[in-house]
Amino acid sequence: MASTSTTSVFTLIVLLAFSLSNCSDNEYASARIESCRGCSLNRLPEVKNFIFQDVPLYDNVEFKPISGAIPELVLLNNNDEEVERIQLSRLNRKECNELLVSKGFTASKPPKDEI
Repeated sequence: MASTSTTSVFTLIVLLAFSLSNCSDNEYASARIESCRGCSLNRLPEVKNFIFQDVPLYDNVEFKPISGAIPELVLLNNNDEEVERIQLSRLNRKECNELLVSKGFTASKPPKDEI
């Protein structure tokens, strides 16, 4: 009888783990770039170009200006809850675009190449 109980508990744990791994809440539904419009952003021309030229081309990605904030990518689930936050200041424009694509976001039009 103990082995039946152990098997049932094991099966329940496996089913729970499987359902959690396939839950849509674990996916990135949208993203938000938070940053000041100037300040530190003026010292990061590659990130600034990414924010103002490339971000508008992506589906489900928006820019939210926050006074004094360092540039960060905020990834959100289907419930609009923050799932992950990534600082962008160490990345160049190409790396910022690659980051969005690696997280599953697509651009309506391809971003312009760096000049």
